[in-house]
Formats: sequence, structure tokens, C-alpha cells
Amino acid sequence: TAYAVMLDTSVFADEIFWYHIQQAVEKHFKAWLAALGTVYPLTHNLDLLLLLLEDLGCDVSDYHELADFSPFAVKLRYVNTGTEDVPVNREQALTQVQILYEQVKTVTYSND
Repeated sequence: TAYAVMLDTSVFADEIFWYHIQQAVEKHFKAWLAALGTVYPLTHNLDLLLLLLEDLGCDVSDYHELADFSPFAVKLRYVNTGTEDVPVNREQALTQVQILYEQVKTVTYSND
């Protein structure tokens, strides 16, 4: 599966892995907002997306740690983003994204 390949450091460099994790989290947060009938901003800032979800009354307490992935949205485009020494725990990151995905799947769509 794609997850198994992403765990292989000989196939996916750390920068590539973290970029894809950030993108997955961003898309899940935006899908959650959209399902609630909210127009989300064009941003890569995961903290901002979490705040929007909190403002809508969503329990995002399990997902605050995911906001740490925000800098990786630009990691491949810019240097010195402060992410060079981030410890890599790929399995934990993938597990967190899977838990978020399962949460978003339970949201009932609203077009209010």
C-alpha cells in the first residue's frame, strides 16, 4: 500500500514524507470544514484551520499536534524553514492522519 511505501526511507526522503503528511492533514481539515458548510480560506496554516473548526464547536483536542506539520507545506519550495532537525516518526504521523480521516468521515454534511 501507499502507507507501507511511505514508511520506507529509501523510497521517500523525510522532506517528501512530511510534505505529504502536511497536505493530507490540510485536506482533511478543509474537508471537515466543507462538510460543515463552511467556506475555508486558501491557506496551508493548520493552526488557522483548527481554530476555525473550534469556532464551529468541533472537538479538535486530539488534533492540535497535527498543526506542527504546517511548515512542511513550504519545505520543498523554500530553505531554512526550521524543519531540518524535526525528529521523524513516520508510523506515528500516519496513524494520526488515519485517525483524523476516520473522524472526518463521520461528519454529517451541511449546506447551511
